[in-house]
Amino acid sequence: MAAVSLTSIEKSYGAVSIIAGLDLEIADGEFVVLVGASGCGKSTTLRMIAGLDMPTKGLIKIGGKDVTNLGPGQRNCSMVFQNYALYPHMSVNDNIGFGMRIRGNSPDVIIEATNQAATSLSIVSLLNRLPKALSGGQRQRVAIGRAIVRKPDVFLFDEPLSNLDAKLRIEMRAEIKDLHRRLGSTIVYVTHDQVEAMTMADRVVIMEKGRISQAAAPLILYEKPANTFVAQFIGTPAMNLFPASIIAQDGKKMLRLETGADITLVGPTSYCDALSDRRRVTFGIRPEHTMHGMGNIMMQVRNLEPLGSHTLALGKIGSTFATISLDSHDEVLPGDKIPVSFDMNKAHFFDSITGERIE
Repeated sequence: MAAVSLTSIEKSYGAVSIIAGLDLEIADGEFVVLVGASGCGKSTTLRMIAGLDMPTKGLIKIGGKDVTNLGPGQRNCSMVFQNYALYPHMSVNDNIGFGMRIRGNSPDVIIEATNQAATSLSIVSLLNRLPKALSGGQRQRVAIGRAIVRKPDVFLFDEPLSNLDAKLRIEMRAEIKDLHRRLGSTIVYVTHDQVEAMTMADRVVIMEKGRISQAAAPLILYEKPANTFVAQFIGTPAMNLFPASIIAQDGKKMLRLETGADITLVGPTSYCDALSDRRRVTFGIRPEHTMHGMGNIMMQVRNLEPLGSHTLALGKIGSTFATISLDSHDEVLPGDKIPVSFDMNKAHFFDSITGERIE
């Protein structure tokens, strides 16, 4: 296994910049997930690590070796694609062992490696089938098996679960995590699904417009988002963000919302000293940290989304769209105007201009 290092990576197609000065260090054995909206550059970054695309500028190292200008076959990476990329005329057995055959491994070595991979992925009974006789999840297991037998330095996954149904995606997430624990391998995984990123990764790299917005462990991203983009990207539903200002009133520091409602900033909260009087800020609070039934802040409810354990209420506080979490038995109807309050120990503050977190 090997560490991966990307230094000052840029990628352009003519005048169009896709990646702009990206720096990323991935430790040996680390499971890193690149996540972001379509077009943010995550798949391009993965393809540059694989050698399928070459950077316009910058340096790529795998295991301390400069591989920037090496082709895919010289990097000892295995890639699992979204569309599986299986040979339709070959059996599962032949698909898994194909790469070993073209590298000249002996038949005995190929058989042993193929059987070991098939056993670990519970597809031994499928070895004689053609891909057309397999389900989507089975095809993905075959693609992973083909990657395993290469014994690569780095596993690369490019949205491997996006073609699977919801139940199968959950099962395959668990299998890939289990594979990582067994092999101790370095994995770089690309997805647009934040749930995949949060549940699978040792560290999540959130990308926006070819740059890294934040790279951290999943819980840190949730509890301390670096900016408003990360705050709204991580968490389902997204964090509520309100324009507000900090004022001094009767010797107290207050948060004033655009509705005119004031919230006293007191207690063990960590943000008080960092906020200056009369500063314009963006106030963030997650739906689950909003309470219904008390306070002087009113929400106009537009829609309800019952989810069993709780209900989401969607509406507006002032002119800002907001979502709050209700008890599933709360008697709230669309059109109601309800009082809400916030758990200010869970509050987040961001600069109103840059969007960067205020600590």
